[in-house]
Amino acid sequence: MTYLVGSENPSESAGVRFRKLLDASGILQLPGAHNGQAALQAKDAGFEALYLSGAAMTASMGLPDLGIITINEVTFFIRQIVRASGLPILVDGDTGYGETLNVMNMVRAFEEAGAGAVHLEDQLLPKKCGHLNDKKLASLDEMVMKVDAARRAARDIVIVARTDAVASEGMDGAVARAKRYVAAGADAIFPEALTTADMFREFARRMPGVRLLANMTEFGRTPFFTAEEFENMGYRMIIWPVSSLRVANRAQADLYATLKRDGSTQTMVPRMQTREELYRTLRYHEYEALDRNIVETVLPALGC
Repeated sequence: MTYLVGSENPSESAGVRFRKLLDASGILQLPGAHNGQAALQAKDAGFEALYLSGAAMTASMGLPDLGIITINEVTFFIRQIVRASGLPILVDGDTGYGETLNVMNMVRAFEEAGAGAVHLEDQLLPKKCGHLNDKKLASLDEMVMKVDAARRAARDIVIVARTDAVASEGMDGAVARAKRYVAAGADAIFPEALTTADMFREFARRMPGVRLLANMTEFGRTPFFTAEEFENMGYRMIIWPVSSLRVANRAQADLYATLKRDGSTQTMVPRMQTREELYRTLRYHEYEALDRNIVETVLPALGC
């Protein structure tokens, strides 16, 4: 079914649908989708919700993940993914693009673009990937004000508060911050860059009854754990934020190197998505059928 008709235009808001998935049994698995095509492929693989990473967005634009991207640029990504897949998405809101009024504007803009959830982090600009060193944190009171502002602006969108405090303030500091964020209105907490299973378990033990998100990024500080393992540790959501982009970028680099070396793409054909596969993913023939069903050729009357 295309986004123009039917179930791709659900009656419930993305926030309501995301919250229902979050409250259902089992861990909510949120693979990163960096564009509409990736979103369709993830949907066809059986996923019910998606994640939109700031790092993936900026990298796809040829920029580093340093808080350079703007609200309007993010809403462009949100709209194409929602339009393509119809799935509710959790969006990376970085530091909120400014102070409290900017945070409120971000929440409204993202929700109006179709986001089901947004996460807001307690770093200061220029922010960094959570798995890098020398991150600078906002004060606890400043972040609490941002979470409160996000909650005030939200209609149905789910508010997730991320804390990067473990690296600089330890587990006690991260837990203390997380509890204040929940009190300020966060629906869930995202403890970033935990490095062992024991740390994930301890954080969950010290945040009873709170929905928690785990980040399973590659090339970071967190060892590889499966979705089931995170669920058993007490987590309700898991993201794989940049995986789709990393795989696509490696494939593109191989293509360009081959083309420069050989002057031909022929040896790369077995690794390519075929035209048939592309059209099937895009629902090409469903669009054609819809067009034929609505637009019928009318012949001119005699004498015209």
